[in-house]
Amino acid sequence: MDAFALQLLNGLDKGGAYALIALGLTLVFGTLGVVNFAHGALFMIGAFIAVSVNGLLRLETVTIDPTKLTPWGSPMEVRTPLVQAWLGDFGGFLLQYSVPLSILVAIPVMLLLGVAMERGLIRYFYRRTHAEQILVTFGLAIVLQELIKAAFGANPISMAAPPAFSGSANIGEWLGLGAGVIYPWWRLVYLGFAAIIIAGVIAFLQFTTYGMVVRAGMQDRQTVGFLGINIQRRFTVVFGIAAAVAGMAGVMYTPIVPPSYHIGMEFLVLSFVVVVVGGMGSISGAVAAGFLLGILQSFASMTEVKAVIPGIDQVIVYLVAVAVLLIRPRGLMGRKGVMEN
Repeated sequence: MDAFALQLLNGLDKGGAYALIALGLTLVFGTLGVVNFAHGALFMIGAFIAVSVNGLLRLETVTIDPTKLTPWGSPMEVRTPLVQAWLGDFGGFLLQYSVPLSILVAIPVMLLLGVAMERGLIRYFYRRTHAEQILVTFGLAIVLQELIKAAFGANPISMAAPPAFSGSANIGEWLGLGAGVIYPWWRLVYLGFAAIIIAGVIAFLQFTTYGMVVRAGMQDRQTVGFLGINIQRRFTVVFGIAAAVAGMAGVMYTPIVPPSYHIGMEFLVLSFVVVVVGGMGSISGAVAAGFLLGILQSFASMTEVKAVIPGIDQVIVYLVAVAVLLIRPRGLMGRKGVMEN
């Protein structure tokens, strides 16, 4: 029972990351009809925004302490982070919580980057084939990936979770399952964060006037345009929101997997499969498929399962995708006519 609960939590954790990236992919496809293979790079850039903020906060000032001597008898240099020297205990707090605080930087940066991408490149491919869209956005992803590699190097960069969330929670005691279900606090935080962001985006689209107009434009852009609404401007904003969601997902994932220049590609492929399984253009389908495939992948990685079917954890997601598309080419919750002959 303990093993089952742990694998379920692992699946929900993975599913949260897949669902967040797939949510952005679905928003872009549903509004603009563009298959954006650069979306994983936005996740990567979000992760490196967290790395950059942490690096800036750790810039040091050097002072000489004459009361302390080195083994050679000279006064000792004391290195103190500038933010801590300026702000004292509050500066120490900023250092410890640099990852969640990086979201405050990531949101405006990713919004501007998303709008710049849409206005500077994506809009020229609205009427092109999906194959051309994939090629140009995949090329853009490679360019962004190489820029990050040149700036930060090829090695992963470790990021620490805030001290208050660096340990593990005894979930078994919470649920009355015994003391065997121990799970890292930060992964629970990430799962809750993913749920809040997903709920926020869905609520924005469902219950705000702006979101309702966007949804109407997704169904019939021409009619909305006849009403005097600049639907293209709203779609550009949605592209920016999708970029911000991917960036925030990348920021919060840094304590779980150390950021590296290829992390975006790793998540993109799986997230694109999630979008296809859920149904191209279906937000609810992307979220449901993200959690479903995350859970299946987690259970497939169990030693008992791999002993029966070796390597199943590496292909389970694709096997499910093949099965779903053979039975229902539009995906689980896709609109009729999308991805169908």
